[in-house]
Amino acid sequence: MFFKEIIFDLDGTLLDTIDDLGTASNYAMEQCGFPTHPLDKYRQKVGHGIRNLIINALPQGQSDETVDKALAIFVDYYISHIDVHTKPYAGIPELLRDLQAAGTKVAIASNKFQRGTEKLAGKFFPDIRFCALFGNREGAPLKPSPEIVREAMRLGGVTDSVAMVGDSPTDIKTAKNAGIPAIAVSWGFRGRDDLSAEQPDYLIDNIEDLRKLILP
Repeated sequence: MFFKEIIFDLDGTLLDTIDDLGTASNYAMEQCGFPTHPLDKYRQKVGHGIRNLIINALPQGQSDETVDKALAIFVDYYISHIDVHTKPYAGIPELLRDLQAAGTKVAIASNKFQRGTEKLAGKFFPDIRFCALFGNREGAPLKPSPEIVREAMRLGGVTDSVAMVGDSPTDIKTAKNAGIPAIAVSWGFRGRDDLSAEQPDYLIDNIEDLRKLILP
């Protein structure tokens, strides 16, 4: 199938970031005197922006002041330890390079905060010219708002033949809200059942099948 532009989620789709996200969240919990969580439990807590990540990691009913304090600790620690364990999923750098060589526009649309999105993309994909590199920015709504997709399409200079690739129900909803095909990948932070429940247009289990679908 031919696509003019592919918009990728970042965490759980291009990069395995869960251990660094969980470690930074646990550091913030410890510094604020709260219990920590097994790193694997963060798979269900991420994907909705870092403020929601911290709210979900804290015990219920915390004040805005406590959330703000824990969030500031998290950001300071995470940005300094953002790539300790993080790595691309096997085959992803090659896929991005091949898409670029084929003339397909590639973009990132993430709910990760903008500074972290830019730092990870620059480190792990330095040779990719993303037409849009979007994280959570002030004044911009989080996914599943379709606004981030529409802006990525505008910057890519395309109006059709665009798809979104992501690992979460949020990504599927974002694509549907924007009126573009939703390609769900099962190697990320959500289980196949969670993805199937949102009825994506495609549900992909491995990088080779994704290559066959999106490479012209």
